[in-house]
Amino acid sequence: MTVSTTEAVSSGGESTFDWIDVRSEARSKAGLTRRVRPRTADSTDLDLASNDYLGLARDKRVAGAAAAATLKWGAGSTGSRLVTGSTELHNELEYELANFCGAQSALVFSSGYMANLGAVTALTGPGTAIVADQHIHASLIDGTRLSKADVVVADHCDVGKVRHALETRGKRRAIVVTDSVFSVDGDIAPLNELHEACRATGAALVVDDAHGLGVVGPGGRGAVAEAGIIKAPDVVTTLTLSKSLGAMGGAVLGPSRVIRHLIDTARTFIFDTGLAPSSAAAALTAIRILREEPDRPERALTVAHDLSNRLKEAGFQVSTPTAAVVSVRAPSPEQAFQWAENCRASGVVVGCFRPPSVPDGVSRLRLTARADLTEAEIERAVRVIRESAASAGVGSRRP
Repeated sequence: MTVSTTEAVSSGGESTFDWIDVRSEARSKAGLTRRVRPRTADSTDLDLASNDYLGLARDKRVAGAAAAATLKWGAGSTGSRLVTGSTELHNELEYELANFCGAQSALVFSSGYMANLGAVTALTGPGTAIVADQHIHASLIDGTRLSKADVVVADHCDVGKVRHALETRGKRRAIVVTDSVFSVDGDIAPLNELHEACRATGAALVVDDAHGLGVVGPGGRGAVAEAGIIKAPDVVTTLTLSKSLGAMGGAVLGPSRVIRHLIDTARTFIFDTGLAPSSAAAALTAIRILREEPDRPERALTVAHDLSNRLKEAGFQVSTPTAAVVSVRAPSPEQAFQWAENCRASGVVVGCFRPPSVPDGVSRLRLTARADLTEAEIERAVRVIRESAASAGVGSRRP
C-alpha cells in the first residue's frame, strides 16, 4: 500500500519510527536486547567483565595523575589535536608509547575506535585491497566499510586464505587487517605467518593490539612486540589506552612516515576533539608503572589460566587463554543472558557476548582476568559461575 505525503503529515509524525518497535520486538524475541547498567562508586561486586587487566583504573597513582592534569590543563582538550587539543602531555605520551612498545612513532587518538577507523581509512582507498580476518573488531570492520577499498574476508586465522587473497588481488596496494588477541575467545593471531604472507606479496599488515598491550609480550609490550615485528617498515599497530592502562584513548604506532600521513589525512584525528589531558596523564602514568612493575602482565596471565582450568574441571566449554580473556560457551543467547544475570545477582559481574557481537554466532560468558585478583576472589568467581549455571538451564559436560 502506498501512503501519500498528505497522510504521512496528517499523522503528526507519530508513526515515523514504528519500524523501530518492530525491530525491537524481534530482538527481544531472539534474546538480543541490551541494557545500560550504571555502576556505583561503592559497588562490592567482583568485576570479571571490565578490560582493566592490570588493575590500574583505580590505582591511586593513575587516578591521581588524571586529577592533577585536570587541575593543570582543564577538564577537556578544548579542540582537535591540530588546533588546541594537543598538550605537552599528548606529545610525552606518544613518545613513551613508541619507546615502550619499540615502535618508531606513535599518534594518540580520542579512542581506540577512532584510531582503528583513522588507520584503516587513511591507509587504503579505491586503489587498495583489504584482506580482513573474519573475527576482527567492529571498529576495524567499520574502517573497511568506509575505506572504499576492495574487501575480502578471510576465515579466522587462516593464513593460507589470506595469502591466496593477496596473490589474486586486483589492486596494486593491499593491507591485511587483524586483531592480535581476539576479544571474544582471547585467541591470538598468527602474526609472524601473516607478516610473511604480506612480505611475499608486497602488502602491509595492520594489527589491533588492544587486548595484547599490557598482557602479552616482554613486560607487557604487546603481541606485535612479542612477534618481533613492531619495528617492521610494513607493520602498523593500533592500541587502546582504556584496557591494560586503565585510562581512555587510542593510538597508532608505526613508521614515522605512516604517522605523518595519518596527521595529514586521518579524518578521525583531524576532525575529532583531542583526548582529554586527564586521560593522557593517566595513560602515561600507567605505562611508567608497567615499566616499574613488570610482574603485572604475568600475574594477569596466571589468573586467566587459573580461571580457565578450574571452569574446565567443572565441565564447561572454556577457551584456553593466550592473554587475559576467558570465554565460557552457553547454549543460547537467552541462557547466556540469564546466566550472566544470575552471576550478577550473586555479586560477580561477567560479560555476556551474544550475536551480533560474536562473529561465529555462539553466545558466551566473557571473563576478564585482572592482575589484582586474589586467590579468594578467583575461588568465589568459579563457585558463583558454577552455581549460577543450573538455574539458567546451562549444564556442564561432566557426567
